[in-house]
Amino acid sequence: MYIREIETADGIFMIGTDGRAITLLALPGEEFPPGRTYRSAAEVKKPVAGVKALLDRAESQLREYLAGRCKEFNLPLALEGTEFQKAVWQALMEIPYGETRSYAEVARAIGRPKACRAVGQANHRNPIPIIVPCHRVIGQNGSLVGFGGGLDLKRRLLDMEKHGI
Repeated sequence: MYIREIETADGIFMIGTDGRAITLLALPGEEFPPGRTYRSAAEVKKPVAGVKALLDRAESQLREYLAGRCKEFNLPLALEGTEFQKAVWQALMEIPYGETRSYAEVARAIGRPKACRAVGQANHRNPIPIIVPCHRVIGQNGSLVGFGGGLDLKRRLLDMEKHGI
């Protein structure tokens, strides 16, 4: 895995790729997944074609998103998880920019209306938050609940999407 650290006003994000697709986005304050080996993008040499270009594209889109100028990511993604998790993550990608859904609504969208807690766990295990927009999932009563980058970042992202701030 190849990693690039991206320093922003929100903190340091880490984007990872296997060379073909984005596999990881670690939010500020999150620990990098233990037990994984990775190399800095600066170490990438010619034989691994496209790694630098892919990380450049991902960084550019993330920065544009955080500045409120990108509403949709256009990156190849490689999501590793169970079939249930992948179904949840696909449903998250279908939540439009500036909108939110409750865990129950996501559960219904994947045809598993009683799986609200499991949807929450799949959200928690999302390896590519923001790009796979788990921050758009809120409590049934509209409350902000759980986000790896913290509720302040979640609130900022939702406000930016909804109000352009």
